[in-house]
Amino acid sequence: MKRIAYSILFLLVFASCNSHTKKFLVVMKGNGSVDADTKTIILKEGGGTDEKTFQINSADKITLTIKKDDGNTTIDIADDGYFLLNGKKDTIVGSYQNYAAPSDTFKIVSQAELKKAIDSLQLLIENKNVSAANKNYFILPYHAVKITNNLEATIVSPYHRMTSIEKVGDKDPEVYRFWSTKEIRETIEKLKAMTVSKD
Repeated sequence: MKRIAYSILFLLVFASCNSHTKKFLVVMKGNGSVDADTKTIILKEGGGTDEKTFQINSADKITLTIKKDDGNTTIDIADDGYFLLNGKKDTIVGSYQNYAAPSDTFKIVSQAELKKAIDSLQLLIENKNVSAANKNYFILPYHAVKITNNLEATIVSPYHRMTSIEKVGDKDPEVYRFWSTKEIRETIEKLKAMTVSKD
């Protein structure tokens, strides 16, 4: 009986160690759809922004097909992990956000901090100093980028207004926040308006 129990336990452990999951958050215009079985994303014209989540369990490289009005595109995915797929016509950018850090209700921001923020955002939309090691991302239209190995991480897509997330237990949430390049440019202009001219 013990041998059977150990055999079953070994098989369960072996299966869990060899499970390969590729999880995707697809950001698209409204009215699109996803078919995980055929690994197909269908994009349609429409208003607003929508998102779909799906996952595929495979140790092998997979190929996703994006069907759109002006032709099809394919994306090869070899790694396991959590990916963001940009199904919009605009580039999206983002980075890791420390939502667990304490926030002051009132904070005075210096001119140096403002200028640093402007420079950082400008580099981001120019795809400079962007890397997985820096935990920031530049995703072209109809491309997918691996964001993290953590399938339970939270990815906040463009145009969402989420600014906080509840902490579960003693672990800080792993959150990545994304914006359209249009949103970032608007933010840069607002920050520039707050800078004091030396003239």
